[in-house]
Order: sequence, then C-alpha cells, then structure tokens
Amino acid sequence: MSVNDLDSTLLTTSASRRRLWRHWLGPLTAASDAFIVGSLVAGASAAYYLVTQHEIGMDRAAPELAAMLMTIFVFINLMQGRYQLKNYLSPQGQIASAFSVWNITMVAFLALIFVAKITGHYSRIVIFTTYFAGIPVIALSRSLLARWVAAGSKAGRITAERVFLIGQEDNVMSFVARHKPWHVGFAITDVAFLKPGRNGNRSELAANLAAAVANCRAGRPDAVLIALPWSEQQTIEACVSAFTNLPVAIHLAPEPIMERFETPHFVRSGSFSSLRLTRQPLSGAEIAAKRAFDMVAAVAGLVLTLPLLIMIAALIRLDSPGPILFRQRRYGFNQQAFRIFKFRTMTTTDDGQVVIQAKRNDPRITRVGRFLRRYNLDELPQLLNVIAGDMSLVGPRPHALAHDVEFQRRIANYARRHNVMPGITGWAQVNGFRGETDSDEKMAKRVAYDHWYIDNWSFWLDVAILLRTVFSRKAFTNAR
Repeated sequence: MSVNDLDSTLLTTSASRRRLWRHWLGPLTAASDAFIVGSLVAGASAAYYLVTQHEIGMDRAAPELAAMLMTIFVFINLMQGRYQLKNYLSPQGQIASAFSVWNITMVAFLALIFVAKITGHYSRIVIFTTYFAGIPVIALSRSLLARWVAAGSKAGRITAERVFLIGQEDNVMSFVARHKPWHVGFAITDVAFLKPGRNGNRSELAANLAAAVANCRAGRPDAVLIALPWSEQQTIEACVSAFTNLPVAIHLAPEPIMERFETPHFVRSGSFSSLRLTRQPLSGAEIAAKRAFDMVAAVAGLVLTLPLLIMIAALIRLDSPGPILFRQRRYGFNQQAFRIFKFRTMTTTDDGQVVIQAKRNDPRITRVGRFLRRYNLDELPQLLNVIAGDMSLVGPRPHALAHDVEFQRRIANYARRHNVMPGITGWAQVNGFRGETDSDEKMAKRVAYDHWYIDNWSFWLDVAILLRTVFSRKAFTNAR
C-alpha cells in the first residue's frame, strides 16, 4: 500500500455518519434483544393459551413476565459490556456468549420469584417454553447481528473510533497494510509522518510534533495511534508528551511479535508491569470442573449408547475382516502420546511414520465405515479415552503423530493446540473444519479456530459446542 492509496481510501470518509452508527449501535442492539425476549414470551404464552383455552389470547401475567425477563437479560448484557461495538466485530463466540447470558437470566429470574414468593404467579410451562425456545432464537439472532456489524465495519458504515496516525512512514504504512484498521471499526482522520533517525534533533522533532498536534486538534479524533518501533523510546516519549494535552486516547501500535498471539495484554503486579503474550489455558479450578463434567458425561454417554455400540461392533465384524476398534498413536495434552480408540472404518490401520489421510470416496473406507464417518459415530469409543483421562469431550481434535510432526514444521504455533486436552469434538469441527486437510491453508484455518477455543474457553462454550455437534449441519460438513 502506498501513501496515495492511504489518502484515497482512508481520508475521504464521512465522519458524521460513522459517529452516528457508533453511538446508536449499543441502544439498537439492546432494543433488539428486548424485542426478541418479549416476542418469545408472547409466543409461548399465546401458544399455551390456545392449547388450554382453545381460543386466541394471552395469559394476563405474560406482559409482566416479558418485562422482567427483558430487563434482566438486557441488564446482564450491559454489565458484561456485550453492547460494545468491539464485541460484534468478530462473529466467533457470539452463540456461546448469548447462551451463557440467557442461562444466567433464567437462573436470576427463578431466584427472584422464589425469594419474592410469587412462583405460582407465572405459568411454569410458559417459562420453560420461553427458555428452551430462546436458546436457538437468541443465539441465532446474536450471530446474525455480529455478522451484520462485521460486514458494516468492513464496508465503512460502522466505526468504533476515529484515529489519528503518527509515526515514521515505513512503520505507519506497514501497520496499515498488515492490520487494515477499517476492517475492525477504525476510521483514520489524518496521518503525520516523522522522519527516521532524528531522535537527537530535538528541535526538528518538536516542530513536527507541534504541527501534528495542531492537525490532530482540528480533526477532533477519538484516539492517537503512535506507529513507532518500541526501541524508539525518546521519540515515543516525545509523542506521548505532545498529545497528552489533547482530549484523546493514546495508543502505541503493537510490535510484530504480538501478532502471533490472540489476546496479549498488560498485567500489573504492584509497581511491576509486563506484557503477557499468552496465559495458562485453564486455571486449576477450571481444569477440575472440566474434568468432572467430562467424567460424568462420558460415563452417562457410554451407558446410554451401549446398545448402539454393540450393534455397530457387530456390523463392523460382519462387514469386513479386521479388528472392531482401531487404535492409533496421537499427541494429547503437553504433547504426551496416547492411543486413541475409534471404530474401524477402513481396510487399513496405519500407525507408522507415514499415515495416508482418508479422502472423499476413498476406496479403503468400508461400507459400514462410510456411514459411521458421515454421522461421527466412529468417534464414540473415544468416550473410553475421556474416562481414562487422555481426552476431553471438547477440545482440539488430535491428529496422527506423523501428521502432527509435519504440520508443526509448516504452520506457526501449531503445537499450541496441545496446551489443552484434545477433544472428541471441537470448535473447529462445529464450524465445518473437519475431514481431509490437503493444504496448509485448510489446516491453518482449523488451527486458528483451535487457538480461539483455547483463548476463550468457558464451561458454557463447551456445552454450546456439544449441542452444535449434535444439532448443527456444519458439524457433519466435509465428512469423508
């Protein structure tokens, strides 16, 4: 990107229209949430009234119920900062966050009416119908809204901040080319270039900064972004001192090393501050909670699916010669090798230094195996791996050792997938990234989803992924 390109694409936008969108987006999304929750209550109440009274109408307590749920839901979203524009610039995680807030809303509502001793005032059927209907409706609406906001941001219709850029020309242009700020809600009002290698010439730097401050004051941006190498301490300090007197936020552009990590941020302990590039994926309490859930759910899953497991084992035995279960070495938590269990779906059982991936219409796949792969039933024996502590129900999918070694060599930060336990299903799989990985680009996208899961783990995210594994069509996409 050249300076002329920057001038033509970033300095010709209408600031007033963008500011209107930014300030009104929060109230509009809150109103949208309130309308959806109110509609859910109205629909559930009308349906219940029609079934019980055989006529069109609505329970008298429905408006009061709707008002309480709407208020609680919007209030919790406000307290968690869900209506800030930055939360909508990435559609990832919207379904999990909406599901989490909806659950908190219902728990808070039930606790409130219990304490107030008015549990009999509302229809239990209407309450639970509203809750279960709200799970897909609220999640879908939040996901669609996030996609609309992200698209609007890229098109320049929605802006989070108006930014004044200053720095050496090479650094500014490199920053703009790498990050494309307009794609994440930033509108650049003006740019000031500083000459490199002039730290010792204080008078020239002071004159340049004085002119930059005057232009910045006239443009009235929300923030100033300093695009300089962090080693240029004197110049950075001079920039900060110059712009501190303006009513703007001051940002220091990230060093390239930070781009490798999803959520770097500063941590302060007393007088000591550090830039934390990564965090421990899960705390001790979170590991214990996840493990307890895995054990209970895995044991229950084995008991409930036992007849199905026996039937599949019989079909595999009748369909083709070979073992019923296929075992293969894979890397687990902290790159510790273990043997994964799967129902055998192919005529081969490769587990050496060369493992040929299954492809679409692969002749090695058996007739029963094709059906098992299509509906993810070949993964069911991995419940044993979960109980043994080698795997979790949800996490990055493990790959054969031979593939892991190869992908680790070709894809940056690939091995970070092993910072949590591998899973039977995962965030990448429910977003359609499963099946053959015949290119580095496909695997890089899958790895990006795995890294996002590690950085954003929560119990409710695991629950949302398990539900999507069963009910979402994407979870069955690209089955081989």
